[in-house]
Amino acid sequence: MTENQQQNPDTPSSIPPETLKSAMKAFKKRLKLTALDEDSSLGRGPFSSGAKGVYAIQPPNQFPHEVWQELCRLGRLRDSGHGMYELVKEQQG
Repeated sequence: MTENQQQNPDTPSSIPPETLKSAMKAFKKRLKLTALDEDSSLGRGPFSSGAKGVYAIQPPNQFPHEVWQELCRLGRLRDSGHGMYELVKEQQG
């Protein structure tokens, strides 16, 4: 990797905070809609265990991959592999 590709975790990113905020909002909305869609499927049997929940999704494609990497670096998202990301549960202090 070149020096430009390796960033120190303490180095501020060149991505504007407004873009990160907008990307996080879009991610949460997509996660919510995906979970609702999954929970409302008609294929569930009467004796099924109910809603399983959706934890990882493919992020909205209107933001570049670097935005999602930055949100992972900041600890807001976690890379689940195969292009999927999940929300990091916030610790209650």
